[in-house]
Amino acid sequence: MPIKGAENWQSAFLPGAFQGTYVDSKHQQVDRLIENIRSPHADARVQMRQLELMRSINEAHRQDRGDPRLEARIQSFELAFRMQMEAADAFDLTQEPAHIRAMYGEGVHGRQTLIARRLLERGVRMVQLWHGAGQPWDNHDNIETNHRRLAGEIDQPIAALLHDLKQRGMLEDTLIIWGGEFGRTPTVELSGGKSKLGRDHNHYGFSVWMAGGGIKGGTVYGSTDELGFAAEQDPVSVHDLHATILHLLGVNHEELTYRYAGRDFRLTDVHGEVLRRVLA
Repeated sequence: MPIKGAENWQSAFLPGAFQGTYVDSKHQQVDRLIENIRSPHADARVQMRQLELMRSINEAHRQDRGDPRLEARIQSFELAFRMQMEAADAFDLTQEPAHIRAMYGEGVHGRQTLIARRLLERGVRMVQLWHGAGQPWDNHDNIETNHRRLAGEIDQPIAALLHDLKQRGMLEDTLIIWGGEFGRTPTVELSGGKSKLGRDHNHYGFSVWMAGGGIKGGTVYGSTDELGFAAEQDPVSVHDLHATILHLLGVNHEELTYRYAGRDFRLTDVHGEVLRRVLA
């Protein structure tokens, strides 16, 4: 899992039905990709009858209480059953031609990226991938060696995904976002007065790239100072990035609100400008 584990795909202040489902892509068997995807006690026909009974009981319970957590639980049960019925097909990479599997690569990152494309084909609207367990990019030592190795691990799968989506006519409708939550300082980090050839965290200036889904390819927006430390020309805030992503998804970030804890929230709070120069 990535650092912080399930916190990365929780639903925050949205209803629980919006929480993500964890797929452990280091495995290749469907039964291990998603825990409890198969029932050892009942076949699909029996499970459908159980689900219908549970739905009717929960619906009566929900009408009496109106608890959004119960609605989220009901939707989670239904989603789990649909995944049981369809996951075997979505995660079975042997259905892919050999040249497609070779294009993505045989490692875990190639496999999870190909799975992402297969999920998108089947109507999954949001897929999030992590590179490595824990936080492998957090290199406070030997950054050149480690980052070169890490970039080499995901360069082929990313290129394959972009090419594959484009050849299938899906890239124009799919927004790809690649990035982390901060960059690294342009200066070496010291430990006990000695260099470990690493760099510290730096949130003042770092890069994120986007492709497809209405993005103007080949566009560079903004730049840092001459040292590469802080954004200097056309700085972009996280709220600006979110506003732009929402715009590409067809959502006006200034109008969409969600009521939580007694007040209406905007997804960009009271900030954010759409970066129109990066739009196609």
